Amino acid sequence: MQFYKSDMKLKKFLHIIENSPVFPVIYDRSRTVLSLPPIINGAHSAISLKTKNVFIECTATDLTKANIVLNTMVTMFSVYCERKFEVEPVEVIYDDGKSYISPDLSLYQMMVNLSYISSTIGVSLPAHEVARSLNKMQLHAKHSVLENNETGFTISVPPTRSDILHPIDVAEDFGISYGYNEIPKKKIPSVKPQILNQFTDLIKEEIAMAGYTEVLLFILCSYKENFTMLNRKDDKSTAVINGNPRTAEFEVSRTSLMNGILKSIGHNKDHPKPIKIFEVGDVVLLDETKDVGASNRRHLAAVYCGVTSGFELIHGLVDRVMEVTGNPFVSPGDKTGYYILSSNEPEFLPGRQASIIYKGKQVGTFGIVHPQVLDNFGIPDPCSYMEVDIESFL
Repeated sequence: MQFYKSDMKLKKFLHIIENSPVFPVIYDRSRTVLSLPPIINGAHSAISLKTKNVFIECTATDLTKANIVLNTMVTMFSVYCERKFEVEPVEVIYDDGKSYISPDLSLYQMMVNLSYISSTIGVSLPAHEVARSLNKMQLHAKHSVLENNETGFTISVPPTRSDILHPIDVAEDFGISYGYNEIPKKKIPSVKPQILNQFTDLIKEEIAMAGYTEVLLFILCSYKENFTMLNRKDDKSTAVINGNPRTAEFEVSRTSLMNGILKSIGHNKDHPKPIKIFEVGDVVLLDETKDVGASNRRHLAAVYCGVTSGFELIHGLVDRVMEVTGNPFVSPGDKTGYYILSSNEPEFLPGRQASIIYKGKQVGTFGIVHPQVLDNFGIPDPCSYMEVDIESFL
């Protein structure tokens, strides 16, 4: 273990057995070390063109996974044997005296009803035709009449099909064999488009007709991008923090669309100006009224990036969005439409920003992005930005 800690490729595997009281070592009959799995293999037993006898060994920390890999390797390799599809098992003896024969190539039996397959795929066929389709997929199917007078199949799953775990897998194989393109299409009357999605599509069309290009961005971002780079402070009341992020870029569920759009501008800063992009997507906010502790909100965000990007450019887009959604501009205090008020958000330039008030509630903000925020995202040109919660209009 100490020797291989200096090896850049192998040291990342040492933890698997480093603290084990015993190590797995494979010798030949002359006590020559063939391998120390899962750390090293040996050239001493490497296969060559002259090899006649092959011993297949699989090592894993999980016996079930090891058996699946072993069965797959053995069955696939058996086609190249002198006597095709014939393998010689071995007896594995443990130090406590217990033993078993490996590999276990016995068939796995599963019961599946014909009605389940037919309803899942949407095709009604006689039992013998369904059985014929399953046989094409290496699943030996024998149909019979069950106690409730329903036709069922006894499915014999070979060791080559470790992916068959549930009757739904059998139904899927039937669909593949029958041909997905042959399944008749039908519209389910109970399925209707959600109002929010229909409204989202209409909003997208209007923004696109205003000359903006749509972008689709990740809903996850880094903690730094969601707060520090936007001059914001985390008050612990809005952001959903991921407990076990895959990378540092997926630490937080975004609370606004701003970081993603500015990041896109930063990566495309050499693109011809002006850059006009928008996104309609979900943000995630903490919500104690929900059983999962958080809720999604559909937001619209747009940015205008150019040599001259003034407050009036993004203000015009805000007015257009409110006009097409049927919300008139009213005097402050009037709850029949929308009006704007001066705001003080840290991500915008002071004196060049405003809040959008709709029916007495703030539903969005717009203004010129703060120079420090632009510098954080590597953007050399001024940007004007707007974001609004479009769910508030429904």
